[in-house]
Parts: sequence; C-alpha cells; structure tokens
Amino acid sequence: MSCRCAVLVLVLAWQVSHAGEVGDNGRYVYQAAGCEACHTAKGGEPLAGGRAFATPFGTFYSPNITPHTKHGIGRWTKQQFINAVRHGRSPSGSAYFPVFPYPSYRRMTDADAADLFDYLMARQPDATPNRAHELSWWVGRWMMRPWQWCLLDASSSAPADESRAAARGRYLVDALGHCGECHSPRSRLGVLDADRHLAGNNNGPGGESVPNITPHRDDGIGKWSADDLAYFFETGELPDGDYTGGHMADVIDHGTSWLTPRDRQAIVTYLRSLPPVPGP
Repeated sequence: MSCRCAVLVLVLAWQVSHAGEVGDNGRYVYQAAGCEACHTAKGGEPLAGGRAFATPFGTFYSPNITPHTKHGIGRWTKQQFINAVRHGRSPSGSAYFPVFPYPSYRRMTDADAADLFDYLMARQPDATPNRAHELSWWVGRWMMRPWQWCLLDASSSAPADESRAAARGRYLVDALGHCGECHSPRSRLGVLDADRHLAGNNNGPGGESVPNITPHRDDGIGKWSADDLAYFFETGELPDGDYTGGHMADVIDHGTSWLTPRDRQAIVTYLRSLPPVPGP
C-alpha cells in the first residue's frame, strides 16, 4: 500500500470512529437524551409513544414524536419544539406534566434542541395515536402552570472552577441524560430534592427503587473505579460481572453505549466529583 493510500485509510477510520463528534449532532443529542427508550412502547414502533410510566400520581404514557402530521409532531415548528423541550410548554401554550423531563432539558442549549428537532423530523412518520394518561382524579393539566411558576427551579449549581471534562459530564448527566429525574427523590409535589441530587430514589418509575450514583462508598458508587464506570456506561456490565436490567438497560442500549469514549469519561469525571450523599 502506498503512503498516500495508508493516510487515506487512517483518515477514513478516524472519521468513522468520531462520527458522533464531527457530524449529525441531532442524532447524537437524540441518543444522549434517551428519546427512543422513553418514546417507544414494548413491541411498538420507534418513537410512536405509548410507553407506560407508573407514578404516585397515576400512569403516564409517552407521546408519539414521529413527524406524523396528525398523531406526532409533524406540524410543529422548530421554536415550538424548543419551547416544549426547554420550557415545558405545548404549541397551544399549556404546560406539560414534569414526567416529560423538561426540568432537566431546560439546561439543554437551543442549538442542541434545534438539531434534535431536525433529526426527529427526518424519521419515519408513524400513525399510532397517543394514549390518554390514567391519572388520579385530582391531577389535571391546569395544575402545571402554577407548578412551573412556583416550584420549577431554573438555577444552575455548576461551580465556577469546574474542569472542562466535569462540565461536559454535568451537561450529559443533568441536561441531556436527565439522570436526576430517576436517580433523585421527589417531594409529594413531584419536585426533585436538590439536596439529594442523584442520591437514589425508592419510588422510581414503576415503583422500582433507583440506586444512589453519588460517590458515597457504602450507599453509592464510591467503590467503583473510573474504568468500572466507563465500561458500565458502554456495556451495562457491573463490577461483579452481572449486567444491569430494567429501565437502565434501555438507557445503556439506546443512550450511553452510543456516546464517544471521551463523553463517557466526562460522565465518570462528573459523577466522581459530586459530594457523597448517603441514601436513599
């Protein structure tokens, strides 16, 4: 092989291995944000909605977010999508229930939200109709605008001296990955407990217990090595050789396993920088 051909092969290999970094940001955001895992029912078409989320307030069903013009988001504008993702507002102006993780997605950049919209609009439309939520009699959409006004914290706790890797990890964990929506406990009003961020949740989706992922040595991931964590986010394998299951398996399969090694390492750096919190 000539020197020129060898260089060409190396360049092409680099482009393939860095495809998530240098191209198609919308697809990359889509995978980092876990859209397919939440918006696809078991046995259903991708992104056609219908996945059930049992909560103390009732059972919510994820909506169809394919570009179907009747049952999906095919008639939405890009700005309407950004308003939904980052501000929890529907195109009609009503407020969404926070089972849609806009309390975390509000930290997403407009650019990433716009790229995500473009990617979704290029997907295959699906005519699956949305399924109505099955909620307690006292829970209604009318409650959500006051909930947002009074209880939604729009602040960011990022420290000024945070490293670049930790800042990227924070963005992937707290914004795109919305990990706190499952791994942090909530008040009776459905508000995440900021003092126990990522410290575990005994009442997660479907009533399942969700583990502590702060670096607490007894209750969290403090005994995991950095390599353990990075390999877990790539494959789902635990340090003892077992594999994760349930919703976290979907997060690995449709989300973190698709990230670049650098981004998985950034997640590890951020998680290991958190204060250790006992619990749940």
